[in-house]
Amino acid sequence: MSETVLHEVADGVATITLNRPEVLNAQNAELMDALRDSMLAVESDPAVRAVLLTGAGRGFSAGADLAARGSGGTTDPGETLRRRYHPLIECMRRMPKPIVTAVNGVAAGAGMSLALAGDIVLAGESATFLQAFSKIGLVPDAGSTYFLPRLVGDVRARALAILADRISAAEAERFGMVWKVYPDERLIDEARSLAGHLAKMPTRAYGLIKVALNSSSDNSLSDQLELEAVLQSEAGQGEDFREGVAAFLEKRAPRFTGR
Repeated sequence: MSETVLHEVADGVATITLNRPEVLNAQNAELMDALRDSMLAVESDPAVRAVLLTGAGRGFSAGADLAARGSGGTTDPGETLRRRYHPLIECMRRMPKPIVTAVNGVAAGAGMSLALAGDIVLAGESATFLQAFSKIGLVPDAGSTYFLPRLVGDVRARALAILADRISAAEAERFGMVWKVYPDERLIDEARSLAGHLAKMPTRAYGLIKVALNSSSDNSLSDQLELEAVLQSEAGQGEDFREGVAAFLEKRAPRFTGR
């Protein structure tokens, strides 16, 4: 197993850590393959009910490793995206488990895309976000042109992509890219606490919530209402719904199992 990505599972939480701290977790072929494999593994692992993604050292990810460009067998960045990035981003968005991304330090280029692919994005106070692509004559990728307009609106998305300005964690929170910002020394503890909480909640319902939200921007109101009804029928047949109702009536804390 590659040491470029650390993967551990405890108490229902899979913690996945990008582990090339000497280059701010820049994404080479080995790291991206290992990250994809980790995400695919947790997607199908019944022991995992929530995921925490973060970076080792001083940064979340500086984006693609330009020094290693071509080492994956191609010099066409489009083919690299199709082979390594697209399966990963699609896996993260469809995964029937909540993903918390804890952004420590820089999240640039495809590193920013990766952070935004999570369901709940946390950041340390010193974190920064940068759509670095135009600085080297490329276009935003790995989902950035999908996520950004939906998160921050068209005006800000265009400015971030074209100007490639670095923004602070506080600005990212104000723009709606980040759920909460914490002091750097508290970030990972807060992220672990949140992921641990999610792993004890009705995680099957969380997966259905993701299905609904993933469809909402492309559906008509009527289509979305029908999807909600279909998903609610599915959720209503689950053990977590029965447990939630029973706990409410019995005035006790629920014991969810994610089923």
